[in-house]
Amino acid sequence: MSKLAVIYWSGTGNTEAMAQAVAEGAREAGADVSLFSVSEISAADAAGYDRLALGCPAMGAEVLEEGEFEPFFEELSGSLSGKPVALFGSYGWGDGQWMRDWYDRTAAAGAVLQGGEGLICNEMPDDDALAACRDLGRALAG
Repeated sequence: MSKLAVIYWSGTGNTEAMAQAVAEGAREAGADVSLFSVSEISAADAAGYDRLALGCPAMGAEVLEEGEFEPFFEELSGSLSGKPVALFGSYGWGDGQWMRDWYDRTAAAGAVLQGGEGLICNEMPDDDALAACRDLGRALAG
């Protein structure tokens, strides 16, 4: 059974709700899942998982959260080569550029990206968005 970590940063609870749904879907698919806010895990510990789902909302000018998540991801990126990774997050403005940039950075780090170019939802995830998150978790666990 693969060990999967769902790691997220959330300011309003939107990305946290997405993370919980991703974890739920992965558990349904039989994965051994751990759910962490980014402040609860080090990049070194995260690198020890077989598969990762990373969640961060768009901040400022469509960038990753800069206080905790960006430094975590920067440190983790050196350990992503060959690792299955899924990206997700919420946004309230813009067109998803932060996710496209994050996807490109993750691909450049050598990750095996799952779930397309990242799962995004506008503001609070509705039932359809939560279902898509569960699907993403199942696909990553697969």
